[in-house]
Amino acid sequence: MLSIDFISNEVRKIKRKYAEADPVKLCQKMKITLQYQPMGSFEGACKGFYLQQSRQQVIVINSDLAELLQLIILIHELGHAVLHKKIPGMKIFHDFILFDETSRYEYEANIFAADFLLADQDVLRMLNGDMSFFTAASMLCVPAELLDFKFRILKRKGYQVIDPPLNARANFLENY
Repeated sequence: MLSIDFISNEVRKIKRKYAEADPVKLCQKMKITLQYQPMGSFEGACKGFYLQQSRQQVIVINSDLAELLQLIILIHELGHAVLHKKIPGMKIFHDFILFDETSRYEYEANIFAADFLLADQDVLRMLNGDMSFFTAASMLCVPAELLDFKFRILKRKGYQVIDPPLNARANFLENY
């Protein structure tokens, strides 16, 4: 399992190397093909996936989702592209894969997305402003579960943060 420190370092390296925080532009710079395809908005619809075949990397996002959710899914899938592309036998990541290590990979991609989207200073400023956890998530325009993942990162970095009122599962995006 990749450590939170390793994943945070990868986020920093990517942002520094490409000087880009916009995930769409980042995909272009990293030569990852980005596609938006309608996949439905019904419960259980695929939200997105990362595919690697013959050194071609592709991220496909469900265009039927709300824009904010599309952005979060894109960054999550970008996490798979950065963290998991060298895993032997792994060619595709999405929320339908059912095998033992899926939750590990999903957890790692969620850590990547939380660290990519949420700056430490922004989260700490809101918490120091005596804001509730759920209000902070709303103000940061992220699901509370993603803020929970950011809390895990902040704790690992040594910040004293409250325990969030939830413990997000690795597959929380499936039901979002």
